Amino acid sequence: MITMKSQHAPRSPNPVDIHVGTRVRLRRQLLKMSQEKLGDQLGVTFQQVQKYERGTNRVGASRLWRMSQVLDVPVSFFYDGLGEGAPTAEFAENDQTPIVYDFINSTDGVSLAMAVSKIKNKAVRRQILELARSLASEEDSKDVD
Repeated sequence: MITMKSQHAPRSPNPVDIHVGTRVRLRRQLLKMSQEKLGDQLGVTFQQVQKYERGTNRVGASRLWRMSQVLDVPVSFFYDGLGEGAPTAEFAENDQTPIVYDFINSTDGVSLAMAVSKIKNKAVRRQILELARSLASEEDSKDVD
């Protein structure tokens, strides 16, 4: 008997599922809600919530509807930022999307975004942005030396 091995690579997450998961994680963290609490509200384990947030598991329509209720956002929130076309599996060379996803998925990224969003003075927010750019520029110049 001859057995055939699959020639396919393991399936990688769809970029839309990754985007939706990133938005779930962002909103959950903004509400200071644990994965366990979200899972309890959805009737799933925290491990399942982790898989949704990474885009490893696709969120079904009824579960996405329930998530929107639990996280107090419209369903469209999860798709905000996709633009007119769905993202492709590969990013253009100068595309900043992977950097933004990594930032949003980090604890520091969410904390920084929350803190800066509370600053009402637009000039102060711009100064923070310029400070960050300046510090990043210094880091880049250190890497060259």
